[in-house]
Amino acid sequence: MLLRSCRVRETHRIFISSSRKFEMAPPILSLALPSETGRVLSIQSHTVQGYVGNKSAVFPLQLLGYDVDPVNSVQFSNHTGYPTFKGQVLNGHQLWELIEGLQANDLLYYTHLLTGYIGSVSFLNTVLEVVKKLRSINPKLTYVCDPVLGDEGKLYVPPELVAVYREKVVPVASMLTPNQFEAEQLTGFRIVSEHDGREACNKLHAAGPAKVVITSINIDGHLLLIGSHEKEKGQSPDQFKIVIPRIPAYFTVRTL
Repeated sequence: MLLRSCRVRETHRIFISSSRKFEMAPPILSLALPSETGRVLSIQSHTVQGYVGNKSAVFPLQLLGYDVDPVNSVQFSNHTGYPTFKGQVLNGHQLWELIEGLQANDLLYYTHLLTGYIGSVSFLNTVLEVVKKLRSINPKLTYVCDPVLGDEGKLYVPPELVAVYREKVVPVASMLTPNQFEAEQLTGFRIVSEHDGREACNKLHAAGPAKVVITSINIDGHLLLIGSHEKEKGQSPDQFKIVIPRIPAYFTVRTL
């Protein structure tokens, strides 16, 4: 009887001990099992049909070994270059709710932040708060900003976004990837040659980011990509160019 009583007490002790283990918070997988490459929070657009924003970025990043968490700034039926489109737009309050939800579960540790199309000043200002929050958790966070403003002389976004990007976003970005038109908007500098493209990179370095890639520059019908890396602040950056074949076609609207 005494032996049985001891066994019952021991079983009860093990059960209580096990229960307490299950009551403890589970390990944070993002920290316990970190990606060898990094964890990316990607705040970009999404289309049901076609490949832009998160639809085109998440899968390639995953193939490269990154752990990617997408936030869709908009969810549209198709690219806005088509005659019509339908969908939803995330506002700044909704974005911050997602950030709070991640933080409440200790899921807000990221090595990289990637941003693309943003359609309003309020949302962009919230993105700036996200940058602050993520860097308070990981001061080494790399912020890669694609300042989607427009192309070929036309803005895709409200004009007031240009000043916010120039004055607030560029200074906190680690890497900037504008096209020719966007680089001109951000620097106030006209780009009509390869030399101008390199100089625009220098101006953007002076404003903040150590890495700049002007993704496409149209010079006399030829497309160039110019990349620039300022390894030490104030020193001459390492720069390179890539000549891109130009295909005479328009790829958004399909005509029957």
